[in-house]
Amino acid sequence: MKVVVVESPAKAKTINRYLGDDFKVLASYGHVCDLPSKDGSVLPDNDFEMKWQVSTGSEKHLKDIISALKGADKLILATDPDREGEAISWHVLEQLKTKKLVDGLPVERVVFNEVTKSAILQAMEQPRQLDEELINAYRARRALDYLVGFSISPVLWRKLPGSKSAGRVQSVALRLVCEREAEIEAFQSQEYWSIEAELSKSDGRQFTARLTQLDGQKLDRLDVKTEAEAQAAVDKILASELSVSAVETKRVKRNPQPPFTTSTLQQEASRKLGFSASRTMQIAQKLYEGINIGSETTGLITYMRTDGVQLGAEAIGTIRDDIGSRFGARYVPEKPRVYKTKAANAQEAHEAIRPTAIERDPKAMQAYLDHDQFRLYELIWKRTIASQMQSAELDQTGVDITNQSGDAVLRANGQVMVFDGFLSVYRESVDDSSEADSGDDSGKLLPEMTEGESLATGAVTPEQHFTQPPPRFTDASLVKRMEELGIGRPSTYASIIQVLQQRNYVIKDKGRFIPEDRGRLVSTFLGNFFDRYVEYNFTARLETQLDDVSAGKLDWKQLLAAFWRDFKAAIDGTKDLTITNVLDVLDEELGPHFFNADDNGALIRTCPNCANGRLGLKLGKFGAFVGCSNYPECKFTRQLSNADGDSAGAAVTDTELGVDPATELPVFLRNGPYGPYVQIGDPETKKPKRASLPKGADASQLDLQAALGLLALPRDIETHPETGDMIQAGIGRFGPYLKYQGRYTSLPSEDDVLTVGINRAVDLLAESAKKAGRLLGDHPNGGQVHVKAGRFGPYVEHNKLRATLGKAHDMAEITLETALELLAAKLAKGGTTKKAASKKPASKKSATKKTATKKSASKKAAS
Repeated sequence: MKVVVVESPAKAKTINRYLGDDFKVLASYGHVCDLPSKDGSVLPDNDFEMKWQVSTGSEKHLKDIISALKGADKLILATDPDREGEAISWHVLEQLKTKKLVDGLPVERVVFNEVTKSAILQAMEQPRQLDEELINAYRARRALDYLVGFSISPVLWRKLPGSKSAGRVQSVALRLVCEREAEIEAFQSQEYWSIEAELSKSDGRQFTARLTQLDGQKLDRLDVKTEAEAQAAVDKILASELSVSAVETKRVKRNPQPPFTTSTLQQEASRKLGFSASRTMQIAQKLYEGINIGSETTGLITYMRTDGVQLGAEAIGTIRDDIGSRFGARYVPEKPRVYKTKAANAQEAHEAIRPTAIERDPKAMQAYLDHDQFRLYELIWKRTIASQMQSAELDQTGVDITNQSGDAVLRANGQVMVFDGFLSVYRESVDDSSEADSGDDSGKLLPEMTEGESLATGAVTPEQHFTQPPPRFTDASLVKRMEELGIGRPSTYASIIQVLQQRNYVIKDKGRFIPEDRGRLVSTFLGNFFDRYVEYNFTARLETQLDDVSAGKLDWKQLLAAFWRDFKAAIDGTKDLTITNVLDVLDEELGPHFFNADDNGALIRTCPNCANGRLGLKLGKFGAFVGCSNYPECKFTRQLSNADGDSAGAAVTDTELGVDPATELPVFLRNGPYGPYVQIGDPETKKPKRASLPKGADASQLDLQAALGLLALPRDIETHPETGDMIQAGIGRFGPYLKYQGRYTSLPSEDDVLTVGINRAVDLLAESAKKAGRLLGDHPNGGQVHVKAGRFGPYVEHNKLRATLGKAHDMAEITLETALELLAAKLAKGGTTKKAASKKPASKKSATKKTATKKSASKKAAS
């Protein structure tokens, strides 16, 4: 018996089928060891000794591997083909060595780029030993992350209360987001004008042209600054007849993009599908580890953590053959396309991401994939096949039109697709421009024109524009920028973004990252007191050195020693740093963010409470806030907010709003560590009743009546007209809600929890019930059948088997009989149901253990 260790249970199940009864494939469920989260796990003074310990939940998986090794004749380590995979194999082997379980037992390391039967069997025929250089690179990277985190984070906690930990690469990514936000805040919009004319030939065919030259000067985008200048240009165009002065036509080729790397897949999935980086990697992991396609379970794509754009010769050959059979010989270029990466510090250790079998087109696989899996697989398949297709050919035409005096020249651009080539399959998306109006009209069709031809002038329209600030980062643009700068590696982009969100350093609003005040404070602190270690070039150079360790060009301990020498000096240099020093720096640098400016550009810092105090940043045990310099005489405080006066951060001071008529107790508006709240009764009372303001509420507009309404929550709205049960409105930990028959429904932001009425409440409950679905009846095989409203249309469901209704059936009228027919048809196409448990039900304790092991298994995928 040969024991094979992989990191994922899904992959273990698939590979076990390929290898047969002579092999037992077990999963480590990701990393089995890590550095303890405490001081002393890395000892720089002891030659960077690292003290590893078995990760929580991994003891059972190691025990299973140990048990399987009894009587085994070989151990095969088959984890992923990258640095993290090598580290998992190394940790497993080291744990087995400490128990003397591999003495005399052959140990082999095998790697494969795809989970297919042929790839697995081929890998078993080509074993190797563990790669010490990759392991050293892992140890160096892990030690660096530990030393930075456990050295800077305590400084942050002492000097900047309320802050969380600071990661080596995450801090640099946070700087990117914060600097972009500062650019947006500092941006001064400029007015400019464009002039467009409607022209026509003698036969009546019309087209438009844009003014490009005026008074002999080529116009840049911002050259026409005012309406008066624009109108003068319009008058000049209308003053005389226009004619064609030049016609230029040229044929251009547009070449396809290379197949996906990890970063380009994350970028395109963000632009085209709206996926976050982490969501993209979760789905890609499933496509790589194996999908049941009816006749077999197989991986549909190659390994998804790669910075290489190259494809193997065999894969290119099959792709070219498939292109020829699908599209014809004209779509196959004379020679195969060979790509080289342009990304900084790319290792190109693995192939680009591609389908394992190009003949499995998306339509053929759709029945076996859920909606998101299908969309991502389709994206990968199209990008791969397009990468080896013939270039697209276009005829581009540019026409110059001049007035009689020659002091006004307009330009008309157009193009015609001559041969679509790869564009018949795939078009790459682009990130949005910083400007709303680019003036690009190259996609228009133009009528044929000749030099000297006279044209009739129709409407000439001046249009006002304003320059726009640079856009906030999306998943796509942030990953792209990190890759351009050489920050991070393919396996880390998703986790970097995820950590920033988990630490509440950034939030994601409408797909764009906005730094929280906490994030800006941390980034500014690091940028001023640890500037070298959040520099883009320094981080990129360190990544290059880690790559040199992987390649055997640099000793990992030499790298750590050189880093630690300077880094420890920087840490020691903060010992004499006081909180006052920190506040002065943050107050100066972030002042424009937290305070508005007057007409002369001076920041408005006068205290509104005492009139002669100066507002500035203060630090408390819950973090930073704005306070008055006359404290303790003046106790004015407010939450941090941006200079635009975000309503959540509006100035709040302890204010008595009035007296409750019912209890004759005073009602106060107060400011707490988690935002403004109202309170009834004396503030010195042990347990006065309090209520938080809803998110986004303007505290400055709160009056006594609204405060009493908040304190009275939850409130009864009315009874439901159909059931007679009471509907209530209130505010919970997740925001405003409606409560009906014991169930909670979130109240949309446009509805006021204090005023929402019975009609609106019934509508919201009905809408919520529609999404939750309704019971159609019992299934003959056990379980219940429901009809539900999904993101992509209504469907019926039984034991997690789902069948869409399509346009032929109405959700409100669907019957159990029709639902059973749809489910049976879906099952016949390869759908699966959740099998009823035929074994003894698991105890509550074992169920908890299974949940823990599933979470452990996701560690590798989430990284």
